[in-house]
Amino acid sequence: MAEFTATTLLSRQLYRVSEAMVVLSLSRSVIDELIRSGRLRSVTEGRARLIPAGAIAAYIDLLITEAKENDYCQPA
Repeated sequence: MAEFTATTLLSRQLYRVSEAMVVLSLSRSVIDELIRSGRLRSVTEGRARLIPAGAIAAYIDLLITEAKENDYCQPA
C-alpha cells in the first residue's frame, strides 16, 4: 500500500475508506456508520468502496454548519 502523505491525500479525487480515515481522523467503524447513515457519500467500483473528495468536503461543511447551529463554532 502506498504511503499516505498530506500532499498525496489532498490531491486525490477518490479515497479508499482507509485513506478517508486518515483525512478525517476517524475510525473505520465511524466511517462505516457515516456511510450507512448517508452523512458521508460513497461509491463502489467493482468491490472497492470509494469516497469522493467532494463527499469529504460536504461532510466537513455539514459539521461546520451543525456547529454553527449549536453555537460550538468559535469565530477565528
